[in-house]
Amino acid sequence: MPGPDGLPRCPWGAGPEIYTEYHDNEWGRPLRGDDALFERLSLEAFQSGLSWITILRKRENFREAFDGFSMEKIAEYTDADFDRLMADAGIVRNRAKIEAVMANAHVALDQPEGLSDLLWSFAPAPRPRPESFDTVPAVTPESKAMAKELRKRGFRFIGPTTAYAMMQAVGMVDDHLADCCVPPYPG
Repeated sequence: MPGPDGLPRCPWGAGPEIYTEYHDNEWGRPLRGDDALFERLSLEAFQSGLSWITILRKRENFREAFDGFSMEKIAEYTDADFDRLMADAGIVRNRAKIEAVMANAHVALDQPEGLSDLLWSFAPAPRPRPESFDTVPAVTPESKAMAKELRKRGFRFIGPTTAYAMMQAVGMVDDHLADCCVPPYPG
């Protein structure tokens, strides 16, 4: 679908502008780093049951409220921080999701290989880009395995669909359509 500049994009990335910016510059680009991936894992959990645009519009508020998604800082949060987050109208105020982020920070810090290496260990082999979104799965064997392993290790609010959405977002898979203007990542 052509975007505002006439270039072909994945249908969801053609607009509004916040989607186009995210689609063209972030989605599907390999991302590594423990805190960076903790942010994406957390935001995908917050998105569960909501539209992704809601999360994108609140992303800077989330970053501010959660100390840039520093796992070490979040692991030190107290009940007062939980109360502060529940009162913050700039984020999604969902008790279970906020509690999950706080608990997941502790679990993530306990991973001997680091969160980034743990998550990337589930990345599938590269495959051709899909021809249409009808062929893009919501769940894959790898996302099922990731979610199962994360839950086994104590992570909360992560299922196979959330895991696959994160895999797409951080470039573990490239689900840009074959005719999309965003070039495949060279690495």
